[in-house]
Amino acid sequence: MSGIVKNVSRITQHNSTVMICDMQEKFRSFIQHYSDIITNANRILDAAKILKVPVVCTEQYPKGLGPTVPELDIKGRGITPVEKTKFSMLVDGVLKQLDSQKRKSLILCGIESHVCIFHTALDFIEAGYDVHIVVDAVSSRSLVDRKFALKRLQSAGAHLTTTECTVLGLVADSAHPNFKEVQQLVKELGPTAGH
Repeated sequence: MSGIVKNVSRITQHNSTVMICDMQEKFRSFIQHYSDIITNANRILDAAKILKVPVVCTEQYPKGLGPTVPELDIKGRGITPVEKTKFSMLVDGVLKQLDSQKRKSLILCGIESHVCIFHTALDFIEAGYDVHIVVDAVSSRSLVDRKFALKRLQSAGAHLTTTECTVLGLVADSAHPNFKEVQQLVKELGPTAGH
């Protein structure tokens, strides 16, 4: 070994927060593979609930764009969305929640890859967070926009991952007391959201 310690960014039950970005009703008919990313975001939310991983949710101008899609059952999960007009999720309401949690790994799902996901990831990387973008739980109106936003974000230091990798990373060990429960969430292959 050379003695060089590499900064490894890891998703764990104790260092991570799930971030749900603007998965609102008004976007349903415009976003590519929207039902797939909703399904995958739900699997991550279910794992977060089982493992008591905190969740932060935003809604972009909900007065005009509507609430978070009902399939995610945000309010039923006890999550109060933070309203915003800025593209980035780095707003006061989100920062307050993150500051109280003291967690540095963010698991990012939502829309649109080249707008709100893009600005959120860059802002939080600059702020010193590890940002993990769940590629099969993010999308855009255009798959070209999604593809090149993800390439750009990876080159800026974001970590690209998948729903299954995220869910299993949160338990990290088949001896974990909740492993069997979490394993059920990925027992069947989930949708690829066009990847």
